[in-house]
Amino acid sequence: MAVRTIVTPPDPVLRQRAVKVRHLTPDVVQLIEDMLETMREAPGVGLAAPQVGVSQRVIVVEYAEPAEEGEAENPPKLFVMVNPEILRKSAEMLTGTEACLSVPGYAGTVERHEWITVRGLNGRGRPVRVNAQGWLARIFQHEIDHLDGILYIDRATQMWKPEESEAVADTV
Repeated sequence: MAVRTIVTPPDPVLRQRAVKVRHLTPDVVQLIEDMLETMREAPGVGLAAPQVGVSQRVIVVEYAEPAEEGEAENPPKLFVMVNPEILRKSAEMLTGTEACLSVPGYAGTVERHEWITVRGLNGRGRPVRVNAQGWLARIFQHEIDHLDGILYIDRATQMWKPEESEAVADTV
């Protein structure tokens, strides 16, 4: 495994529609492992292959739902998705703050679907379906946007540079 360089604008790979993965080759498996290490090192809660300069439809997401008051911390859940696609999405929209490893130093207000259903292949090439809501749904939508050449700044209604003391939600 290796930490890869996270690309930033104006790198053209961030604005291209990523290519569908035809076969889960050893190179794709290595890409997934490197993406996980890169995301954790950054740190972030999601990463798409174009963010490490690879135009393939692969995302990784690792997120722990907040614990209820007085309860033990929830362990993070790891999602690896190859060729993810959103099958269903809520009509209800939620506005939230996002940041991005490929757009360092900024945050923005973005409207996203409250819940989505995503399907794709897991890291072993088996079909998987995820029903996500709230923050997890936001992460999936953010990462899938990367696969279509869309950055969160394209959807943001407001952008700002957070102060060092200002806590920004997990960086996706």
